Amino acid sequence: MTLVDHIPTLRGSLNRRLEPGLWPRGAHLRTDNELEIGGVETTQLAARFATPAYVLDEDDIRARCRAYRAALPDVEIAYAGKSLLCRGVLRIIAEEGLSLDVCSAGELAVARSIAFPAERILLHGNVKTAEDLKAALGYGVDRVVIDSLDEIHQLGALTTAAQPVLIRVTPGVDGSTHHAITTGVDGQKFGFSLADGAAERAVARVLTEPGLRIVGLHCHIGSQITRVAAFEEAARRMVGLLARIRDRHGVVLRQLDLGGGHGIPYLPGEAEFDLTGFATRLRCAVNYECGRQRIPVPALTIEPGRSIVGPAGVTLYRVAVVKRGATTFVAVDGGMSDNPRPALYGARYTVRMVGRPSSAPLVPVTVVGRHCEAGDVLADVALPADIAAGDLLAVAATGAYHHSLSSNYNAVGRPPLVAVRDGVARLLVRRETEDDLLARDQG
Repeated sequence: MTLVDHIPTLRGSLNRRLEPGLWPRGAHLRTDNELEIGGVETTQLAARFATPAYVLDEDDIRARCRAYRAALPDVEIAYAGKSLLCRGVLRIIAEEGLSLDVCSAGELAVARSIAFPAERILLHGNVKTAEDLKAALGYGVDRVVIDSLDEIHQLGALTTAAQPVLIRVTPGVDGSTHHAITTGVDGQKFGFSLADGAAERAVARVLTEPGLRIVGLHCHIGSQITRVAAFEEAARRMVGLLARIRDRHGVVLRQLDLGGGHGIPYLPGEAEFDLTGFATRLRCAVNYECGRQRIPVPALTIEPGRSIVGPAGVTLYRVAVVKRGATTFVAVDGGMSDNPRPALYGARYTVRMVGRPSSAPLVPVTVVGRHCEAGDVLADVALPADIAAGDLLAVAATGAYHHSLSSNYNAVGRPPLVAVRDGVARLLVRRETEDDLLARDQG
């Protein structure tokens, strides 16, 4: 696919409408090309908080939480904290009645700081240090997802109570996504293989551990998945394993966590995840397979993250330099330190110039960051030919895995995270300063 293929307005001038499905629900583009989010002008946000800045539409997040609960009222919705974690976001998640999955003592510390209910928290991840496990036990998290035989021994040695656990299974289902975010097939670091019997051996091992109580199974087949059929197949295989565990060990496990990874659109024309179809087809697959295997239908959990916060986020940049030549480079005041996804996964984004009108034709440009890497490229897009230093750019669908993956490369401070709602902007995470960077350096 070429640049022309995915930007249909390339030969025209600046599109006066926002690309459907890519921007927060509370985003509005005025006739003067001012972008408002949650009733707040982005030029005001840039002036008040400077750039780069992450902006979140709070009502969009809440609406997506409610959509999941409405579509799956009998399913536990556990927000995948790794996608975007801070106190402000977790307060929204808690208020909307979702559960939470965390992967470290640090993530748990954020949850603990706002008194997120421990009975609605799961801990998982392919490596849990002793500190992670102790923190989870100390706070009384509801379930721990076991990912290795060593972990069974380590967790069992730390607890004298019957800690509920799930076994993470690699079901051998390919989500047809980027290889770096494919986690459901054999040959990568997550979980116990279904194909070679490792998952059943892990169950047998947990059953001998007096400090642990196995309550169910877990799987996660990857991220940015749009094919509902992949989730159906994973569900069928997991129910088959529940049946084999019953037959061989006489244990009926009552919980099944099918993970998350629900995709979102980043470019015009990309489909949104079919939540309604997913809800219907997932129930049908689980119910049918449980009936066929003659086992009780387990309580289900899913773990959406990106699909809840991703579309709610917009990143604002200020153009610092424009270099025109065979390739026009539009360099901004951020880059791979606040968005490493293009370098990691070849991720592509929708970018608009906002804040001033332009009748200039759109031309292909490469938006690049400020960092000392040739790979610090944010997007190949079409922008007005009169784009200049000082202009404001808005990048859609940046709520997930931007703040979480940000770094201090080139000793650049991480951007602030700002929530907008009903015409009011509030700071969730302040901008990182040079004093912050130096505070850890002991000389």
